[in-house]
Formats: sequence, structure tokens, C-alpha cells
Amino acid sequence: MAYEFNERTIKIIIDRRRCSECRTKACVKACSLYDRGILMIREGVPVLREGADAEREGTECLACEEECRLRGFNALKIEAPIAGLEEYKKAHGV
Repeated sequence: MAYEFNERTIKIIIDRRRCSECRTKACVKACSLYDRGILMIREGVPVLREGADAEREGTECLACEEECRLRGFNALKIEAPIAGLEEYKKAHGV
């Protein structure tokens, strides 16, 4: 079961099934250290803090994804669309 929310230009996707097994909750810790603490733990899994406006408050620091990969269960992914990337790849054979 995925939990998703958007910041200004990115989408954060959290696989809550994997999170329930995680003991470190490294994503939330990273969010409090490098971002504005918009993640919190509710019922054993990370969620957007109540009252948080991720599109306004989030800094898009990407720390939650990196910490989850390094110290958690690699359950958090960030999609960061890049305008024109597909056209560039086609034009350059990538």
C-alpha cells in the first residue's frame, strides 16, 4: 500500500508495507535534520505531519530517500520529473 504526497516539484512515494518492518524510521529522522520535519510516525509508519503543507514547507532536500535507502528498508522513492528529459534522450540516443 503506497502513501504519496507532493512537494513543489517532486512526488514522495512511501511503501508502507515495508515501513512497518523498519526499526530505524530513518526517513523521519532525516526529515527533522535536513528538512522542516514534515514527516512523522503514525501507527508505526511515516506520514505527512498533521497540518503540514508539503508543497509550501518541503525543501525537496531528498534526504528522506537517501536515509531510507542507507538505514531503512528502501521503502521511500522520490520522483523528480525533469522537463524536456525524454526529448533530450531521444535526440541524443540515450
